[in-house]
Amino acid sequence: MGLFNLFGGPDVGKLGFGSATTAQEAVAGIDLSGKVAVVTGGSSGIGVETARALSSQGAHTVLAVRNTEAGQATKADILKGSPKAQVDVMSLDLSSLDSVRSFASEFEKTKLPLNILVNNAGVMMCPFSKTKDGHEMQFGTNHLGHFLLTDLLLDNLKQTAKKTGTESRVVLLSSRAHHRTYGEGIRFDKLNSEEGYSPFSAYGQSKLANVLHANELAKRLKAEGADVTVNSVHPGVIATNLGRHLPGPVQWLLNNAVRPFIKNPEQGAATSVFVATNPSLKGVTGEYFADCNVQEKSAFGKDAALGERLWQVSKELTAKK
Repeated sequence: MGLFNLFGGPDVGKLGFGSATTAQEAVAGIDLSGKVAVVTGGSSGIGVETARALSSQGAHTVLAVRNTEAGQATKADILKGSPKAQVDVMSLDLSSLDSVRSFASEFEKTKLPLNILVNNAGVMMCPFSKTKDGHEMQFGTNHLGHFLLTDLLLDNLKQTAKKTGTESRVVLLSSRAHHRTYGEGIRFDKLNSEEGYSPFSAYGQSKLANVLHANELAKRLKAEGADVTVNSVHPGVIATNLGRHLPGPVQWLLNNAVRPFIKNPEQGAATSVFVATNPSLKGVTGEYFADCNVQEKSAFGKDAALGERLWQVSKELTAKK
């Protein structure tokens, strides 16, 4: 058993991929020429490595980022290693539903097809605050922003699959933290309330929402016969700027004492890249992956009724007023 197993997931699966696999190793030998991928949060952390790996194999990759200057710097860095890569930078602030709508509208204007959507961006364990739309920040950014984005890009994903005869894929970045949420799983009656707010539990709630979103969307797409798969992933424990709101002692441990035993960003991006591209996963949908292997969801993560309720509530909360 490898040290990475301390944080969940088998060490090596039947395809030879495991906790130490990098994004480049996960995508090696897979030709993505002619495919278009959108990666949210593609200018920092594992988003950078996800975009780098996809573009290195020929995918026209769109960095959907809040900070476009950082996005342009990431683009330049990717092009240094892959001069022929096609990389675009587009503005997207997932904490603003208007920004999500604007991004989807601008993407539609490009006339680009869409084969791969990696919902990677997020915030973690921040103090209580609200999005521009009045939603609790972690739930609003990690779930509602991606829920609306996926919904707005879904027709493109379906049409692209139909025209090319190759399935489109949606990857939702969740976390093993979805096992550690509030007692009721999703606290629908207090979604935007500071009462009883826990940065850790709120993060777990948002990551549970990602799993449930993947489950429910996968079920709906399968029922209508759409050639689009939807899966959620746990990237592993990684020291990135996502942990900037963690208590100081925890940050110190991640950056120093524990660093030799956790993943670097290249390894953290591997599961997203694997699920987005590996031919062996054709038709695999509604699953939860860690270390490039299917993992067990939490009890709440397998609750179909909870997923259906979340879907309806999310539809209501993201409807244009």
